[in-house]
Amino acid sequence: MTKRLPCPPAPGPLEAYAARFDDLFGTLAQRRGFREYLAGLLLPRDRNKTLTCLAGAEPVAGAQHPAVQRLQFFLSESTWDCEAVNARRLKLLLADPCTAPHPGGVLVVDDSGDRKDGAATAHVGKQYLGSVGKIDRGVVTVTTCWADERVYYPVHAHPYTPAHHFLKGKNDPGFAHQLPIAIELAAQAKATGLVFRAVAADCAYGDRDSFRADLHEAGLPFVMALKPRHGTWAYGRDAHTPVDAARLPRRADLAGPGPSRGLDAHRAHLP
Repeated sequence: MTKRLPCPPAPGPLEAYAARFDDLFGTLAQRRGFREYLAGLLLPRDRNKTLTCLAGAEPVAGAQHPAVQRLQFFLSESTWDCEAVNARRLKLLLADPCTAPHPGGVLVVDDSGDRKDGAATAHVGKQYLGSVGKIDRGVVTVTTCWADERVYYPVHAHPYTPAHHFLKGKNDPGFAHQLPIAIELAAQAKATGLVFRAVAADCAYGDRDSFRADLHEAGLPFVMALKPRHGTWAYGRDAHTPVDAARLPRRADLAGPGPSRGLDAHRAHLP
């Protein structure tokens, strides 16, 4: 077997971290690209979602710079396995006492949209983009993030592919809405070994009865935000909206023992 060529080290203590992934990359170019990508993400730059910024080149004018082209090839053309790299990253996080998940944390489900011109990019389409607060052409990715009051870190991510990319549109077997993708990512996080008290999401997910039902079916407790006028299920006259619940006194404000009311009654579906 040919001996591996030494790779230029990443800056400072980043090299010790990057070296833990070396066995997942088959070539020197991949190992070097991985280090350049990590450094670009962590350095204090304003545009760390652009290749020119990640490579430390001028925007637009520096698009053909060799460092930019090298990083472009590493991210879009090289044959390394992104799932294996992410699995190694999570393994390191779970093993470190400073980042190891615990039952008091939460798994946050959300999506992130970025504007993208043209129609040639994979997953691109005209859809709602949270980053600009309106419907526009771009790419949306469903994500999960583990968090407590001290630390948070991304767990898994999966791009949402609009229906027009499929032969039969929304009826195509390969098409999946964002909600089933989110359920799958939450289940994947649990299977990976992450522990959390609940799955948390904003009203874009919480308002969907089917999403909450699927979480319950999967055995995943949840805390969901609801729009103020969205009613929640309860017996008869006890049905209420979040606004109604907020106006009712909490148990601590009531004299004597009794059933929980108000905000306590509107808490999450937790064990």
